[in-house]
Amino acid sequence: MLKFFKIFVLTLFLIFFKNPLAYSTDQKIIVGLLVPLSGDNKNLGELIVKSTRMALKEIDSNNLEIYPKDTASDPNKTLRSALELKKLGAKVIIGPVFFDNLIYLNEVDDVIFLSLTNKTSNLPKNIISSGVNSVSQLNTIKKFVENNEIKKTIFLTPDLDYKEEIKKAINKSKIKVYKHYVYNTEPTKLTKQIEEITNYKIRKQNLADEIKRIEKSDLEDKEKRIERLKKKYTIGNVNFDSVVISDFDESLKSVITSLLYTDVSPKKKYFITLNQWFDESLLSEKIIQPIYFPSINRKNLDDFNNKFNKTYNKMPNHLSLLAYDLLGLIYFLSLKKSDLTNINDLFKKKNSFKGKIGIFDIQNNQIYHRLNFYKIENNNFKKIF
Repeated sequence: MLKFFKIFVLTLFLIFFKNPLAYSTDQKIIVGLLVPLSGDNKNLGELIVKSTRMALKEIDSNNLEIYPKDTASDPNKTLRSALELKKLGAKVIIGPVFFDNLIYLNEVDDVIFLSLTNKTSNLPKNIISSGVNSVSQLNTIKKFVENNEIKKTIFLTPDLDYKEEIKKAINKSKIKVYKHYVYNTEPTKLTKQIEEITNYKIRKQNLADEIKRIEKSDLEDKEKRIERLKKKYTIGNVNFDSVVISDFDESLKSVITSLLYTDVSPKKKYFITLNQWFDESLLSEKIIQPIYFPSINRKNLDDFNNKFNKTYNKMPNHLSLLAYDLLGLIYFLSLKKSDLTNINDLFKKKNSFKGKIGIFDIQNNQIYHRLNFYKIENNNFKKIF
């Protein structure tokens, strides 16, 4: 029965985007769009507007309308714009982009907001986080860990505001964690913590002690043994098989560099991180490879980027792709319910939808993503599953 349901959902998606007029509804579907159209994040908002217009054109329904409104990346402006969209008849709104802009939206009754944030904690009751959240990512990492029979996994999480999201995701995904460390991002303190986590000083002392022992021995080949030992940095293993580093950009590289300094190599232990959105700066860092991470399907992302660039002569960002898919999701759900007054009910029921970003699983006002898993090695992104 489950297999039939999945096939049915995916078939509907193909019909909607290849032949959307095969299904129609007489009711106008008014969708609001809350994005920054002024201020420092104006360019981001404009890219999202363009992506939803591209999706609207492909859906090709006279009954679907989308109205963008400016948030100016300000919570008060976001609330005013949301109320204006409600007056226009919007029952579902894509946005806002930023978590900080959500704080007053519980004042807007009978409207569902599909925020582009990936944070899931402390959300107003009418907000659904649609970003690629940490639970979706850890569900995928869990699959990789189990497939490879990895027994001891430690987590390294920076002492930043999203550390509670990671803790919550660990519990919800039920991934087996040997130990979870929260580290200080200040380089000197970080290195000291990594030394403690990896028992670096003890392992380094083990090496010094072994060299002394061999030097005092009567072994015939002791010079060769000492020579081999002096090429090592430590003796002894660390008490984990894989490490999940919940970090990004230069901070991620700093953590991996600290692990390398303590003689923990990605060639011997699995180095796993969160969704890096195919950060190409990681490709040239061969010394820190291989690195594993969950993400959306890269081919779909490349196809979308090429189509967007061909249409608008500029490159989108990943939030553009998410907004593009969300409009398709709303249209898909609207065809399942003739009365959009209680569209909230559609997000409580179990539904699945396949978009460019991948498959959305919807239930109890939560959206999760089924992600792929990738490996960075030899200047390439390699798909694992």
